[in-house]
Amino acid sequence: MAFEPSCPILSHLTVLDLTRVRSGPTCVRQLADWGANVLKIETPSEAGSDMGGTRDSSDFQNLQRNKRSMVLDLKSDSGKAIFLKMAETADVIVENYRPDVKHRLGIDYETIRAFNPRIVYASISGFGQDGPLSKRPGFDQIAQGMGGLMSITGAPGQGPMRVGIPIADLTAGGFAAQGILLALVGREKTGEGQWVQTSLLQAQIAMLDFQATRWLMDDHVPQQAGNNHPTSIPTGVFETSDGFINIAVAGQHIWLRFKDEVGDERLSADVFATPASRSEHRDALSDVINENFRKDSSQNWIERLNKIGVPSGEINTIDKVFANEQVRHLGIARDMNSTERGAVQVVGQPIIMSNADPSIQRPPPGKGEHSREILAEYGYSDAEIDAFANKGVI
Repeated sequence: MAFEPSCPILSHLTVLDLTRVRSGPTCVRQLADWGANVLKIETPSEAGSDMGGTRDSSDFQNLQRNKRSMVLDLKSDSGKAIFLKMAETADVIVENYRPDVKHRLGIDYETIRAFNPRIVYASISGFGQDGPLSKRPGFDQIAQGMGGLMSITGAPGQGPMRVGIPIADLTAGGFAAQGILLALVGREKTGEGQWVQTSLLQAQIAMLDFQATRWLMDDHVPQQAGNNHPTSIPTGVFETSDGFINIAVAGQHIWLRFKDEVGDERLSADVFATPASRSEHRDALSDVINENFRKDSSQNWIERLNKIGVPSGEINTIDKVFANEQVRHLGIARDMNSTERGAVQVVGQPIIMSNADPSIQRPPPGKGEHSREILAEYGYSDAEIDAFANKGVI
């Protein structure tokens, strides 16, 4: 099947996808879903899905949709020559090798830029393309620890805690996609592409946001606060008669509404009168709130508080997330007809645009499923393609 864009927005772009595992495929998925012609290049020696589980796993199915796949031995002279020919007209190349690998293969940015100055070349690494730690192997949990996230996640006194998703991988992929789009906009002005770089470590630190600036600007080292918001109090998890809910009492005006709705005179005490005093007496405040919340159900508290403008909400398991009427309305679960699994659903794009809908045009490809088709598009004859296959190049 020839290229059929999933969306018109990026359908004029060709992306050579050299990525593996998660951060790179996360980046390229953004481009594929919005319509780019993504050619996933896999090597003959790679088994399964490049450390991302088997091809029929839910993880692989969600990450690798809307792409075509070809096998190409980049270590062979013929394979490298094919890649460089493809790179002559490509718009974007994305890789997340260790920083030295692309140079050893001879497919680094400077090499490609020499004959295609319009190329936007994106590199995702663990710790950066150079510097004292650049050669360390990168992994999401390592970045979570080194980037400070594990020191502020979890309950006080229980030791460092990772978050429940590979957030460094996912955000590095998202930042890389953003960088690619910025570089493409810049290319419209200058006619030249550029090298876009990010790393798991940089992405993780960027995601610290206000927690990072508490150190950079205030010389305060944030600590673990469990389910409590570190600065907005009371914001966190509270117990009801039949479970737990989140509330976010942010700002004095919301606090006044909240305490009046709860109706406990103890909340009007001086020790709870200001944000600073509520912070100082956080535990005592939580005890009073929990005592009152246990008198009514989660759903009733959520309705009561939202009615008066106090943000509150359910704490859902993943199955209940997708059963939620608002989630269904937003349509983020998208249908896909998987080659391996039949009719399934995957996580769609979290962006709604008035004139474009990123569809799931094709399921994840089989390994090398489109090798011949892609090579033919680049002008190789059947005889040449047969020769490549016989040599193990494709």
